[in-house]
Amino acid sequence: MVFRKKEKVQIKTPEQIELMRIAGAVVGQTLQTLERAVVPGVTTGQLDQIARECIYGAGATPSFLGYYGFPAVICTSVNAEVVHGIPGDKVIEDGDLISIDCGAIVDGWHGDAAISVIAGDSGSNEFLKLSDVTRKSLFAGIDAAVAGNTIGDIGAAIESEIRSHGNYGIVEDYVGHGIGTEMHMYPPVPNYGKSGSGLELKVGMVLAIEPMVTIGSPVVQVLDDDWTVVTSDGNWASHWEHSVAITASGPQILTLP
Repeated sequence: MVFRKKEKVQIKTPEQIELMRIAGAVVGQTLQTLERAVVPGVTTGQLDQIARECIYGAGATPSFLGYYGFPAVICTSVNAEVVHGIPGDKVIEDGDLISIDCGAIVDGWHGDAAISVIAGDSGSNEFLKLSDVTRKSLFAGIDAAVAGNTIGDIGAAIESEIRSHGNYGIVEDYVGHGIGTEMHMYPPVPNYGKSGSGLELKVGMVLAIEPMVTIGSPVVQVLDDDWTVVTSDGNWASHWEHSVAITASGPQILTLP
């Protein structure tokens, strides 16, 4: 994502936020279906086909397909893959950790969310905790997404939650973002920061908050496919995300089933 300096934040009306909730519900339902479908033996390509059927079946359009040439409907990032994994022939094995990122468009409005899932019954406690810490940090960031707070408050809340559970890596090269009539919009939303710093949050803003956490070093690299982001040290990673509206009554998650 490239953000231009002094780019304007898109402020939505309550009616537009409700339209985004419709797109978000498609994403949430698709991810719920995919969570049940993650079993040992399934391929990432089969998961992509399920997502395709869910999104089109709901009358929506995939956000990811064709985006800068991306060839699939979802991103499937397995184990040491952090984000932007391309679905294909990879077979999910018992105990694998797969992060699934999904986006959908309804009437020109986007929803974007991600979950991490352990396949089968033999998942390591270490990796179950990694996913749980990442999910908890997402909700800590959501709780901080209150009008009058700042982007830095969100990042600080995420970082504080992660640090409270041990020495995890926080990926800095990829961050959350504004979302609305485009999938990636201003402002960037880092998963670290200083309370009180950065842009002030205002009613009508919608942000995709998405912590990416690693067992080891947070340093990442992109594979030769020009998409898949992996940890440089080979340690596993987790990714969780929701699209969240800032309203007068507090943060509202738009990407629920």
